[in-house]
Amino acid sequence: MNDLVLTGDRPTGPLHLGHYFGSLANRVRLQERFPMYVLIADYQVITDRDVPGEIRRHTTELLLDYLAVGIDPAKVTIFQHSAIPELNQLLLPFLSLVSVAELRRNPTVKDEIAHSSQSAVSGLMFTYPVHQAADILFCKGTLVPVGRDQLPHVEVTRLVARRFNERYGEVFPLPEALLGEQPLLRGLDGGKMSKSRGNAIPLSATEDETAALIRRAVTDPDRVITYDEERRPGVAGLLTLAGLCLGRSPGELAEEIGDGGAATLKRVTTEAVNEFLRPIRKRRAELGAGDVRRILAEGNARARERAVRTLEEVRVAMGF
Repeated sequence: MNDLVLTGDRPTGPLHLGHYFGSLANRVRLQERFPMYVLIADYQVITDRDVPGEIRRHTTELLLDYLAVGIDPAKVTIFQHSAIPELNQLLLPFLSLVSVAELRRNPTVKDEIAHSSQSAVSGLMFTYPVHQAADILFCKGTLVPVGRDQLPHVEVTRLVARRFNERYGEVFPLPEALLGEQPLLRGLDGGKMSKSRGNAIPLSATEDETAALIRRAVTDPDRVITYDEERRPGVAGLLTLAGLCLGRSPGELAEEIGDGGAATLKRVTTEAVNEFLRPIRKRRAELGAGDVRRILAEGNARARERAVRTLEEVRVAMGF
């Protein structure tokens, strides 16, 4: 069986530079090597929150970000979770293959429960790993790009596939986690760059918005700029961000800025980020609502066709 990649995001807000350097750039590379399905996981938004928010707008913005960074709908299938009902039909037999104790032990679920914004933990939270297993197995994905914190979800998918094959006959491949060299990109407060923490630079930000965000970045009073992740996380974060945008090392940039202080560091970072985002902004501006609707409709149709075939295989294997 040829390899196939499954990846995606939840539409909970704008994608940012952390997403770009952590996963999006890698997807653009992978689409040249493998068939790929890119999931907009809109149903999974309600996993850890009481209301989904502006999910339609966020879905549109997410797709615009994908296209702007170079994900090519002629090479990959971009689809929306809620448009593929067969995914949820696969969830039921898959849930029968996993025990409650196994779901409770999942470390990623524990962490997501700890950071949930829900007033009470929903049953959907515990089934989240099996939901993801359906996302991966419906298209018979074999490679799943993840960070180390998502490895337990891939293990649940492998468990579901193995138990289904043992019980009903060979239907599913055992997917492999594809661990990338994902850099930790610090946010503008020195912590991990994150949508929920409000410390990120969105890919859709204008030049002026980007400059304003970087001006507010947390640094320190030491005028001499040095790269020290432990003692100077804010300064190190800006140096890393500028270095990634310029293709240079943060240490080299620190030496170049020298005693220019935080003002020079922020100016260099702003110029680097705006220059890096310029072609992405241009491509984004050239896209329209009609492009988004057409691309999503075509991707949903292809994904659903695949899901219908897989669900039929499952029904036949199970004797329905």
